[in-house]
Amino acid sequence: MNQPTELIQSGLLELYVMGAASPQEITLVEQMAEQHPAVREELDAISLTMEAYAETHAVEPCPNVKPLLLATIAYMERLKEGEAPIEAPMLSPSSTVEDYRQWLNRPDLALSGELEDIHAHLISATPEVITAIAWLKEKSSEEVHHDQLERFLIVEGSCIITAGGQQFSLTVGDYYQVPLHVPHVIQVTSDIPCKVIIQRVAA
Repeated sequence: MNQPTELIQSGLLELYVMGAASPQEITLVEQMAEQHPAVREELDAISLTMEAYAETHAVEPCPNVKPLLLATIAYMERLKEGEAPIEAPMLSPSSTVEDYRQWLNRPDLALSGELEDIHAHLISATPEVITAIAWLKEKSSEEVHHDQLERFLIVEGSCIITAGGQQFSLTVGDYYQVPLHVPHVIQVTSDIPCKVIIQRVAA
């Protein structure tokens, strides 16, 4: 494959741009791009086309995902540093804030600094159940869960959960479980951030 036209028509340039070419193919493409302006121009055109396609079809991640992801990373670091994992109690209508006091009283699991929107600390994690302390400043993004039951216990502040067109006003000590497949959003109604125990249980 020594001719620029043959290389351009081979599909190898597309593989190169996608990072799917072999080491030998990468060497060939880069050598040909140095020697032949037409190959370099085609590479640039393919890169621009793929970038435009990616931007057009990009899916904006749910803002609610980032705090729990960061909390998971921090939790894993705590375990590496020697923290013994303790499985948190399952949330239920009979749960109380006192059931989670050992975590709520920990200084390292308190909210530090200015709350931008949502912040969380994991207190327990298994493949089936994730439990966290979370703070919400104003409003969550709308979510729908198809394979996890999401449960809340209000620790501080108050909020309204809108789920499936119905509104549920919650204050300290209140419990709520979001039904599967139901869009829901949380709106803080207190002057302070709404602090909750949040639990996601594999359905």
